[in-house]
Amino acid sequence: MSEEVKQQSFSELIKGDTPVLVDFYADWCAPCKMMNPILKELKNKMGESIIIIKIDAEKNPAAAIKYQVRGVPSLLLFQQGHILWQQSGVVQANQLQQIIESKRL
Repeated sequence: MSEEVKQQSFSELIKGDTPVLVDFYADWCAPCKMMNPILKELKNKMGESIIIIKIDAEKNPAAAIKYQVRGVPSLLLFQQGHILWQQSGVVQANQLQQIIESKRL
């Protein structure tokens, strides 16, 4: 039951007007751990104009497969149900902010 609710809220979130940055990660992944402070910095800079969600790719394999996540960390940017951008690897906060602002609908 709770899994359905999570799926529902995720699919509702990515259909919204606010851009949603999704970070697919794994607990054992060192580069994934590097993304945590970067994502905090990005949230501090962008505030309410961005939603950031972290998804454990190993605990949510269906989501990882659905969005063709082949490595972690993988970042996907959604808005109004569309994938606007996708990239694997560590990306710095300034670069992420520029990508989000250039891709937003």
